[in-house]
Amino acid sequence: MTRWVLGLGWLLGVGMGCVMAAGPGGMEEGEPDPVMQTRVERALARVCGSASRVPRERNQMALTWVDLTDPVKPRWAAHRGTETIYPASVVKLFYLVAAHRWMEDGRIAETEEMRRALRDMIVDSSNDATHYVLDVLTDTTSGPELDPEALKAWQERRNAVNRYFAGLGYRGINCNKKPWGDGPYGRETQAIRMFEPKRNGLTTDATARLMCDVARDRVVTPARCARMRELLQRDPRAASRPDDQTTGFIAGGLPAGAKLWSKAGWTSQTRHDCALVEEVTGRRWVLVIFTEGHAEDATLLPALTAALLGG
Repeated sequence: MTRWVLGLGWLLGVGMGCVMAAGPGGMEEGEPDPVMQTRVERALARVCGSASRVPRERNQMALTWVDLTDPVKPRWAAHRGTETIYPASVVKLFYLVAAHRWMEDGRIAETEEMRRALRDMIVDSSNDATHYVLDVLTDTTSGPELDPEALKAWQERRNAVNRYFAGLGYRGINCNKKPWGDGPYGRETQAIRMFEPKRNGLTTDATARLMCDVARDRVVTPARCARMRELLQRDPRAASRPDDQTTGFIAGGLPAGAKLWSKAGWTSQTRHDCALVEEVTGRRWVLVIFTEGHAEDATLLPALTAALLGG
């Protein structure tokens, strides 16, 4: 199961990363941990088994699981970890990291309005706040249609976040679209029609890589990683409320006393989550689960998480 997975500067680099390939296991040529991989296979069999109250297929799920208990030698396992999938609001994690990189480099100003937008984008998963953040990052705005040449120039600017992550070796991802409620209009629709890919896309491997870097102070600076984690922190024991990012997600399968940092995504077709977890034992891990076709199944992610942890 040897594979080249994530590209530049993950576990072998610090800060922005160095130009070496690295897989989820921390080596240039990644090998999954056999014990963790067995748990992944058993967990998938359990949630897709005949005992499940709803039909589920393995090809409707992707996941990457990284054990960070030993930060020098992380262990990992995955299922369809390199499949590009529409990420819903999980893409906001990538916009968060890009914003801190831009601010650190002085490419954009760290204003109170930007801090407010980043908070609302991550804590409340606000699409409106995300629109503002992406506009500032890429020096673009939504609006009326553009002539073809102007649209090409607009698209080139809109790809700024993609260029940043490509420079770090991320592959199989697209981060240049705004999340919408009713849908895009004007030049946003034009760009979808004219350019590929048509939608945002992430892999669970790439998403796990980024969350691991945030967890271990290896992206931008340690101080900025700490600030990002502040926004990502959740209370897995909090009372359920509409549109929260814990109920029906990975939080529901965690052991008692676990600490959680996460970014969920949910549409009419998808239910995803990206979580950093620290157990009371000190065990620390990242789990990313993407599911398609089970958006209304609030039991799937908790059940898959609990099955993984239960062996």
